[in-house]
Amino acid sequence: MTQLQSPSARLAGLDTLRALAIALVLMSHYQGFVSHAPTFGIMGKIGWAGVDLFFVLSGYLIGNQLLAPAARGDHLNLKTFFARRLLRTLPNYYAVLAVYLLLPDSPIAGKSMAPVWQFLTFTQNFGLNYGETFTHSWSLCIEEQFYLVFPLAVLVLVGSERSPRLLWCALFAAIGTGMTVRGMAFLDGMDAFAAPVYYSSFSRFDELLPGVAIAMLKNFHPAAFARILRHGNALLVAGLAMSAAVLYGITNDVPTAFAASTFGFSLVAASFALLTCSALSPGSILNRARIPGAASLALWSYAIYLVHKPVFMALRPELISRRIDPGASLTIAAVMAAGILGGWVLYRVIETPFMQLRARWYPAGTSTTHHAGAAMPAGHSIRG
Repeated sequence: MTQLQSPSARLAGLDTLRALAIALVLMSHYQGFVSHAPTFGIMGKIGWAGVDLFFVLSGYLIGNQLLAPAARGDHLNLKTFFARRLLRTLPNYYAVLAVYLLLPDSPIAGKSMAPVWQFLTFTQNFGLNYGETFTHSWSLCIEEQFYLVFPLAVLVLVGSERSPRLLWCALFAAIGTGMTVRGMAFLDGMDAFAAPVYYSSFSRFDELLPGVAIAMLKNFHPAAFARILRHGNALLVAGLAMSAAVLYGITNDVPTAFAASTFGFSLVAASFALLTCSALSPGSILNRARIPGAASLALWSYAIYLVHKPVFMALRPELISRRIDPGASLTIAAVMAAGILGGWVLYRVIETPFMQLRARWYPAGTSTTHHAGAAMPAGHSIRG
């Protein structure tokens, strides 16, 4: 997943949300691939929503990178943008993919695997089914496809006019399209958690767009954005209340199964957008609090996301053969620590060297070509 980097100044709220997102994913996958039981209760049951939170954060991060120069009237250097994205995402991903390809008969393998060319082109989420190899890469596919489409949308819809009107129209139309696709799938007999719907780019891409909307407010409507951020704690309460209500509705088919399937994912993303706005507010408790370990989990989250599931799947047979209870507290702590440790190793061995190369070859702030006399962008508290 797209990651907040480690500059001198960080927003604690965004670190907390990213740490929460990876924690939810870890709990969900522990229940699904290690304990095969409701080890974490409701938190494990709704743990799939961690990916939705990653989507919103990514939408904001990439949206801000591209919309800030567009709002200033600067020309985007797409070559630099794509180079920075690829150096950020590909090394970790291909390293883990290589492990899957080298161990086709190991416990980490699924019942089948998509062709290698699909993994190399981030298209394996099309036609993906539950139980296949490296299924958790589906979300990376949607993000990589977003990295390709969104810059082009900014160029075409914003262009030299520096007006966000067409982009706002396209954003709402795209969210409506995502809901329409899920609604049509439900009428055809598949709910939102059927694999062809859950993994599909067409029914999940809209969850990045609330994050983009935040970036649009920030860069094209700064006065309104500033007014919104004055209510950081109210945004936090509203976001928590809305996410709890929507997740309850999705889990229990409330008010109806059709409504939960059609509108649920979009509403989850909207509730997480409220939390993201709270994290951006200087006065918010979410931004002012410093939770021990959250910054580290945020920094390692992309690597942990890639590594934890094969680690979990490799450890389960060992636990079973040694008659170790996967529901025991010490076992949970040890397996979770192993997943995080695996992510940290990937971060140190693969991610860090490539990020250093990226900083050397494509320094932050070089993705735009400034007009003569245009002001250089101010320092940012996040990097991507």
